[in-house]
Formats: sequence, C-alpha cells, structure tokens
Amino acid sequence: MSTLNQNFLLVAAIDFGTAYSGYAFSSKEDFKTDPLKISANTWIGGTLMSLKTSTCVLFDKEKKFYKFGYDAEDAYANLALDDKHNDYFYFRRFKMELFNKLKLKRRFMLEDVMGKKMLAMDVFSACIKFLKDDLMTKVCLQLPDADETDIRWVLTVPAIWNDVSKQFMREAAEKAGIANESLLMALEPEAASLCCRYSSMTSLKGSQKFMPFQPGTKYLIFDAGGGTVDITVHEVLQGGGLKELYAANGGDWGGTYVDRAFRVLLADIVGNDIITELETTHTSDYIDIFREFETMKRKFSVSMADKITFKVPIALNDLFKAKHGKDIKEHLRSLPKFQDKITWISDKLRMDAEVAKGLFKEACTSAASHLEALFMRAEVKDVDTVLMVGGFSESPMLQKYVQDAVPSSKKFIIPNEAGLAVLKGAVIFGHSPLVIKERRSRYTYGVRSSIPFQVGKHPESKKFRSDDGNDYCSDIFDVHVKIGQELVVGDTNVVEKYTPVKTKQQQMTFRFYASTDRDPTFTTDGNCTDIGQLTVDLAGSGTDRSVSVKMIFGDTELHVEAVETATGKRSECSLNFLV
Repeated sequence: MSTLNQNFLLVAAIDFGTAYSGYAFSSKEDFKTDPLKISANTWIGGTLMSLKTSTCVLFDKEKKFYKFGYDAEDAYANLALDDKHNDYFYFRRFKMELFNKLKLKRRFMLEDVMGKKMLAMDVFSACIKFLKDDLMTKVCLQLPDADETDIRWVLTVPAIWNDVSKQFMREAAEKAGIANESLLMALEPEAASLCCRYSSMTSLKGSQKFMPFQPGTKYLIFDAGGGTVDITVHEVLQGGGLKELYAANGGDWGGTYVDRAFRVLLADIVGNDIITELETTHTSDYIDIFREFETMKRKFSVSMADKITFKVPIALNDLFKAKHGKDIKEHLRSLPKFQDKITWISDKLRMDAEVAKGLFKEACTSAASHLEALFMRAEVKDVDTVLMVGGFSESPMLQKYVQDAVPSSKKFIIPNEAGLAVLKGAVIFGHSPLVIKERRSRYTYGVRSSIPFQVGKHPESKKFRSDDGNDYCSDIFDVHVKIGQELVVGDTNVVEKYTPVKTKQQQMTFRFYASTDRDPTFTTDGNCTDIGQLTVDLAGSGTDRSVSVKMIFGDTELHVEAVETATGKRSECSLNFLV
C-alpha cells in the first residue's frame, strides 16, 4: 500500500460478482462531506432494472469482446434464434473458477456454455475493461476533463479467496488497462462493513434502527452474494479503526446455489438432455426462465403456503414431446414423487410451496450450519450483532435460516440496499484504506530453507552435503506467520536472515509456501503449497553473505522484500503466486 498513487480526484470501484457486477464512484470532495454520496449505473435487462448487471460476456468468432451483462445475454439469445451463435464464445457465472485454488496457472482455460475454450485471463480482463470503460463514460458526463490517471481504482474480491486468486484478478485488471499503482483490492465483507458504518440499518426482529460502531463493539459481517458466503468478524477500535477477530471464512453457498437447484428440478422433470437442448437451441427462452426465477425467488419465505407459478416457454414442452411423444403435463402424472406437488398447465409450471422452499435448503442449511459452528468458537461467541449484506441476504428464506442457527440473543441487522453494500463500501475503502487496522492470517506462511542435518530427527531422504563438507536437511518450512495470527496493517513485518549454503553462490532463490497446518515441518508436507519465489543477486563478498527476508503482512495482499546484508541492496516484489 506504500506505493499506492496518492494523487487522485475520484475513487472508482468495480464489484466483479459471480452472478451480478457493477461499478460506482465518488469524488474526494464529496467523500469528505457525505461518504454515501456515491454514483452507480443503472442496468436494464428485459423487465429487470437494477444497479448491477448479469456477469455474462460474449466474444465473437475471433475471440474479440462483443457484449457484456444483460446485453450479452440478449445478443447471444438473438444469435441463437438465427442459429448463428455456435461460433461465438458465451461465458456466464465463471468467477467461481477462481475459488479455493492454491494452484492456478496463468494460462488456464475457461469453458463457455458450449464447451469452447478461451484463456481465463482474456475473459476476466475483457470484463474488467468493459466495466472500466463504461464507468469512464459516466464519469466524463459529470466531469468532462476527468482522466483515468485521476482515479484510484478498487476491485472487490471475496475475503475467503487465497493469494493466488487475488493475484490473478490484479493481473487481469492490469491487462484491462488499470495501472498497478492505482489499484486497491478490497475484501468484500470488509467493504460491506465500511458501508454499514454510514448506512441506516434496521433490525430484522423489529423496526428499530441500530448503529453498531461504538469503540469496543464486536460484530460479524455475513456477506451472502451470488457465489459465496463470506464472513468476517470485526471489533471497533478507539479512533474508529477495525480489527479482525477471526480469519475470514465461508463457502460456496451463494444465491447461484439456489439457481442450480431450480435447474436440477427442471432436469429431474424433463431430463437434463432436454434442458441442455433448450439452453443451446432456444437460448432466449432459457434466459427468460431464469430471469423470472431470479425475480420470484427473492419473495420466497419460510411462511409461504400458496403454490408458486412460473411461466414456462412452450418450446420446452415441444422439445419434450418431440423426443418422448407426450406432453410434460401427461409425463408428470406418471412421476409419483411429484404427485400433487408439481403440475404443468399450458405454459405454466405450478409447484407446491414446500417444493419451492426446498430449492433453498442446501444453500441455506450449509451457510447456517457454518455460522452456528462459528459462534461456538471463543473468538466469536461474545459477538452480539450479525450484519447481513449481499444480494442473497435480502432473501427472507436465508434470513430465517441464519436467525435460527445462532443464539436468540444476537441482533440481526440488514442495511438498506444490502445488495449494494459491497460496491458502495469498496468506494469508501478506496478513500480510506487504512481504516482496517488488523487482520488474521488465513494460512501459515514461510520460506523453504535448509538447516544442519540431525541424525534420528531428519529423514535420510532429505540429507545433502554442501561444498563446505557439512550435511544439511532440505525442504524445511521456516515459519514467518502462523494461521490465525494477528496481522497489524503496516507493522507486521516478519524479518528472517538466510545464508547461502554454497560459498560461491551468485544468487539466492527464496521459495515461499502456504500451509493450512499451524506448525508444518517440511514444505513437502501434504497441506503445504508452493506460492511463489523471489531471486536475489548476491553482489557482496566477504564472510557475511546473508540476506534478510521481510514478508509484509496485514494488507489485502502479501508483499515480500529482501535485503543483501553486505551491500544493502534491496529486492522488492509482490509474490508470484501464479504458475
């Protein structure tokens, strides 16, 4: 963060979501007077009008960017109607391909809906570039002389993402034209937390307003988006800074989990082959089904008792009848498990309320169970407030599951426009990134090193002899920071000194590792992952040829610095996690 460009007039945030994406911005002057005076774009897709657009992107036959968002959905559907879509590349909801991967190749490929492949870096960077360019168009309507160099950019990422995925997003942003020194990465629940500092919030158990930001207050941010449920726990410090009490955690239980359950239900009725055929040959109808479901699912509640009715395209019944020789209505009567639960009338699908609510069960139960276990931990059990943010948090179904999962004494708060909390908070974070004072390490980090070999303690397979005639043990995991350890932003700089094993060595290459174990022994252990390297040229001579390595923690990204003792020569880099 020390190299971040300080000469900015505007902060612009891009919230790149699994299901929906958007952008927002505010000026430095507006932030001083009203932190929530933030401009966002309005997107239109069919009957939907929202402050975010669908995370879909369309490329032409030459793999050149064509459309993004609702426009990409509509364009692809129109191409499909004319049977001209087969050579195009259409990607949707692909962000989760970066989730939970500690090994990620820079040139890994993404498959589109038809199985055709493109470089993931090209897909992600094209989306970011479109959002950046569209944002600049809107900014210039308000400030005609504005330039990209006047802007501090913020890109949101889930807090539960690892360093590999964060680096991938940073490189995608740089490829999209965002200068590295002008870009901040904001952790999504942290951003939401900052938005909540200024927002009017209402308790889910009543109408009273609540502002949980007095010094000493502890609260949990439950950020439920399209792909993930992202959780952080904060304590408010004197002066208003925030301290993370427990390492960011969560899982892939976002709102798209419910969409997948709906698709599985349709496939269970008509067959997966029919649903796939509808998607590929009647794409417009397929998109319309899920747009309608997206609108209706937001109203589902635990207490609903009436049947739910969806409009279903005639094409689905036509496809089924062409293959099976009968209508879906007739077919449903032959399926005992759907008797009196699901009916098909003309272009309407009617399902029992319990069936509709069942679509939420797996996602909501997984998230609620995780939260329940979290409140059993010593670091979390005395937290008395849960802030629910993210688009999926607006679901009454999820709200009910979450409330039932934790002690009744806890307060449940949801801000106005919970689905925009991350986006607006990312803008606020861009203006004031140092408000987060302490974080917790998600992994144990360290360096691969060698130490004198001890017979009986070290395995013979790791023994080697250096040119000084001494035996050493290789692959030692030299720990710098342990999992769960407090990391003070700007201050947690762990320094270790290393000496080359070979007397004539001209370089030292440091390999850095992450582990889910608290005390790993060897870098070859099963829970250890190679996350990058830094090579230092050894120009010095004499007896002291050591190099001091400093791993700089606490920021949203990890940085490394190495200094040769004899010369004072400094080598600095962000770790290269990608391969």
